[in-house]
Amino acid sequence: MGAPSRAPTALEKQDRSRDAAFQHALHGKTAADREGFTAMLGKDHAAQKEAVDEYFKHWDNKSSGTETEETRKARRDEYATLTRHYYNLATDLYEYGWGQSFHFSRYSPGEPFRQATARHEHYLALKMNLQENMRVLDVGCGVGGPAREIVKFSGVNVVGLNNNDYQIERATKYAVTEKLDHKLSFTKGDFMQMDFPDNSFDAVYAIEATVHAPSLEGIYSEIFRVLKPGGVFGVYEWLMTDAYDNDNPAHREIRLGIEQGDGISNMEKIPVALAAMKAAGFALELNEDLADRPDEYPWYWPLSGDLRYMQSIWDFPTLVRMTKVGRGLVHRFVGALEMVWLAPRGTQKTADSLAKAADCLVQGGREKLFTPMYLMVGRKPAA
Repeated sequence: MGAPSRAPTALEKQDRSRDAAFQHALHGKTAADREGFTAMLGKDHAAQKEAVDEYFKHWDNKSSGTETEETRKARRDEYATLTRHYYNLATDLYEYGWGQSFHFSRYSPGEPFRQATARHEHYLALKMNLQENMRVLDVGCGVGGPAREIVKFSGVNVVGLNNNDYQIERATKYAVTEKLDHKLSFTKGDFMQMDFPDNSFDAVYAIEATVHAPSLEGIYSEIFRVLKPGGVFGVYEWLMTDAYDNDNPAHREIRLGIEQGDGISNMEKIPVALAAMKAAGFALELNEDLADRPDEYPWYWPLSGDLRYMQSIWDFPTLVRMTKVGRGLVHRFVGALEMVWLAPRGTQKTADSLAKAADCLVQGGREKLFTPMYLMVGRKPAA
């Protein structure tokens, strides 16, 4: 028997009620009847401005040259609000430009984008040895793309944890549409202080989500707590590599661009993540930087705008959007929509921030300073 569930405090209940009210004010019914670009245009203008102001206050008028530990601490202290507002702003743009699985993947020649995405998710399930009807937690589940794929691949039962009400509503809708809601459920919560009892899950995974945590040791320890003895934790982690030098201004500029454009309060280096797994109590069974594999097509090619990576005509829209011309067109188009009040103010600023992050991700990938797919599989001791 595990410990009883941790009941939300009165303050947490108040915060969740506030979040739900804000989600309704910002998105209205768009989660139920719109997707991607059209959902973005349906946002409430006043609520959008509040989300933009709250998110970008952590980045405006700050640069890598003026960054201090105090500014990083301020972001860590407000990680939950920062992440929630980021996905309020970015979710529709992600779905429009990327799909419903918000992560990178490895690619093989001739492999369609969506097939590579699914294969990356299958690979994690395989390495974790997920089995039929296991009870599995998806930490930071987004709109549920990976959860749906892993349910179909492994036959597990997944609980998706998310601190963004809009994404939960979308994930629930998609699960019902694909008739997977008998195997999938989604719940609101802070992954640094989960409401689940001790020893609740047979397995836990996180796909490019725990990078939003203010402390890797803190989030890994909480995952350890909710895992059953003998349970397995698998993660694709965003990390700076050993080649990253924080005293190098160009390196700091890359890290800060990634953090700003991706809602990250505090990105760490690989040794920190490995030490955090050990400190949390996990016996590490596997660790590898999959981005360091000698793949012909790098993980960042969809962001590069480099048309030589195009493997089929279906890749053309993805790549052309990332060229300088494509980004310029999107910038001007979204700006025009703002001017005539069809798009809420701040949409262009958000899109520009995502574009800058894409440049930094590509540069960080090319220079081997950053990886979005450091794979770790750890097991909670059975006794």
